Amino acid sequence: MYEGTKVFHENYERCDMISYIIEAMTSRFRQCEVEHTNCKAVVLVSKKGKVTVNRKQVRSAEAEPESARQSLMAHNRVKRYILEEGIPVPFLIDLGVQTKEGKIVHARYDKFKQINRFLEFIEDILPTLSKEGVVHIIDFGCGKSYLTFAMYYYLHYLKGYDVEITGLDLKEDVIAHCNLLAQQYGYDKLQFLHGDIADYEGADRVDMVVTLHACDTATDYALEKAVRWNAKVILSVPCCQHEVNKQINSENLSAVLKYGIIKERMSALITDAIRADLLESQGYDTNIMEFIDMEHTPKNLLIRAVKRNGRFKWKAEHAREEVASLTQELQIEPTLQKLLFPVEEQPCKTIIKDK
Repeated sequence: MYEGTKVFHENYERCDMISYIIEAMTSRFRQCEVEHTNCKAVVLVSKKGKVTVNRKQVRSAEAEPESARQSLMAHNRVKRYILEEGIPVPFLIDLGVQTKEGKIVHARYDKFKQINRFLEFIEDILPTLSKEGVVHIIDFGCGKSYLTFAMYYYLHYLKGYDVEITGLDLKEDVIAHCNLLAQQYGYDKLQFLHGDIADYEGADRVDMVVTLHACDTATDYALEKAVRWNAKVILSVPCCQHEVNKQINSENLSAVLKYGIIKERMSALITDAIRADLLESQGYDTNIMEFIDMEHTPKNLLIRAVKRNGRFKWKAEHAREEVASLTQELQIEPTLQKLLFPVEEQPCKTIIKDK
C-alpha cells in the first residue's frame, strides 16, 4: 500500500482480506487485479457501480509453488537486527532506546534501526580490519554517541576485536556525560574528548575514521585527516553542505540553478559526489549509499571508502582529473579539494585510458 512516497506491507486473514477488498472497491478503487495459485482475475467497477469480473485459468506449470507463497508471508516477520530486540544492552538503556527488559522504546525505534543499519556497514568492512593488534578508530562529531557506543560494543564484545575508540565533539557537557557512561560500562578503551575536528592532532595512526553529521566543511577536515592517516576505512554521513551552494555558477545549468531549493539540493549532492571522487583519487574504493530511509532523516547518504592497497593507480588519477574538470565547469572550490590539492598541485586535463 502506498501513502504518498511511503510503502507499507501487511498480511490479512482470509475473512479480513475479503472485507478489506469489498470496502476498497466500493469506496476508493475501480479496478482490482488478483493472482491466485490457479487463476488470475481482474475486477472492474463502473462509475454506476456495475461490477465486471474477468477470470483467466492458470495452467499448473504457471501455478505459484507453496515455497513462493510462504515467502510472501515473511512481510510481517520480525527483522533480525545485529543488536537484537529483547536482549538488554546497557548503553541502549541509558540512552533511552531500550527498557531494562530489552524492549525497544517506541519513540526511539527509528534510532534503534539507525544504529543497526550503521553496524551493518561496519560488518561489511570487517575483512579490512585485522584482529592482530589494536584497531584504532576515531569518531569525529560524535554527539550523544549512540553509534560510538554501538561500535565499541559490537566490535569488542560481539566480534572480539581489540579496539581503541576516541569520540570528538564540541559540546563539553555531552562529552563529560559520555565519558561517565563509558566508565560505568567498563569500556576501558573508549574515550571522549572535547575539541574541534580541524585542530585535532591527537593521533599518529588511525585504522578507521567515522564522521556522522559533521556540519558543512567539518566533514572535509575529517576526511582530510583520515587520508593523511592512511586510514583503512572511512565512513561519513555529511550534513549541511552549504559551501558549494554559495559558489556554484554554471551557464549550462542556469535553467535549474535559478530555483533555490533545486540549487540547494544539487549543491549538496555535487558536494558529496566530489568528496567520494577525491577519496578515489587518494587510493580508496568509494561508494555512496543510503544510510536509513528518507522518512527518518533527509541526511541519509553515507560515503564508504576502503583503502585499495595500491591497486589500480589509474583510477586515482582519473578521479582527480574528473574533479578538476567538474569544479572548473561549476566554478567551485570545495574545501576537501583545497586541503588535498593546493593550487600549485592542481592537475592539467589529460585523457586516461585503461590499458
